[in-house]
Amino acid sequence: MATPILDENAKGVFIISATPFEANGVLDLESTDRMVDYYLGSGVSGMTILGVMGEAQKLTPVESMAFCQRVLKRVDERVPIVVGVSAPSLGSIETFSGKVMDAGAAGVMIAPMPGLRTDTQIEKYFHDVCGTIGDTPIVLQDYPPSTGVYISVELLNKLFADLSSLKILKHEESPGLRKITQFRADEENGNRRRVSILVGNGALYLPQELDRGVDGAMTGFAFAEMMVQVCAMHAAGKAEDAEDLFDAYLPMVRHEQQIGIGLSLRKEVLRRRGVINSAATRKPGPALDKTDEAELTALLNRLNRNLEALEKAPHSYPN
Repeated sequence: MATPILDENAKGVFIISATPFEANGVLDLESTDRMVDYYLGSGVSGMTILGVMGEAQKLTPVESMAFCQRVLKRVDERVPIVVGVSAPSLGSIETFSGKVMDAGAAGVMIAPMPGLRTDTQIEKYFHDVCGTIGDTPIVLQDYPPSTGVYISVELLNKLFADLSSLKILKHEESPGLRKITQFRADEENGNRRRVSILVGNGALYLPQELDRGVDGAMTGFAFAEMMVQVCAMHAAGKAEDAEDLFDAYLPMVRHEQQIGIGLSLRKEVLRRRGVINSAATRKPGPALDKTDEAELTALLNRLNRNLEALEKAPHSYPN
């Protein structure tokens, strides 16, 4: 089986993977296998590992590579794997990109270096990145709330026109619906080639983003199958049904967006679903208290009532 290709035609859901840890903070590779099986069983089109919500910044280089290799082995070339390689230095990006591509990754995800302020600085940065890692397929992560770097549509057009190794725009500027519309309109007007747009922000605006022409999502949520089904229903022309399903999950989508404990909530749901053994985040990191856990239980019960109202099967929580 050939390594899956990452190109401008990417669509569906590229789930942003969590990184499982044991309760003592050790990388949990057994849970990693089970988590990969869950994501694949949910119907994802691809996986993105070692992103911000994957706690990449808390892993050693050895741990990062061990996790990457374990995921790639378990996936066994069934879907493309994108690896987050953003780093302060081009040398680090070059080294890690080379290792993960050699291991079988389909591409890498790179955000602009924090501190870039002008279009000239941002443009030079991505030219330097592409010159450093050659023709490695790149997902350009446009996430101003995290990086503090704001990329205009005009500059995005120029970057994607000039740099053929940029294949996907991971759009998570918020609010950013008008940016999507303008970016797509520029393609339709022949200003540059068409590229894939996959959206982030925990899928908080997914139905509206799909309406505006995105190809899917590259984000995390404890119920990956919801995002897969919403994207598939929308693509089949069932936008209202897709939004009805999305609305059933919306309280949980919103709840996961909390700054600080959002990842802990996502991991706790995955633990309750039997996907991972522990909801631990790598220290220093937040943990849920008893009130947080009771609140989560109430929301999960509400989710099941919402699904039953839509005549959908409720979720079970064996743990």
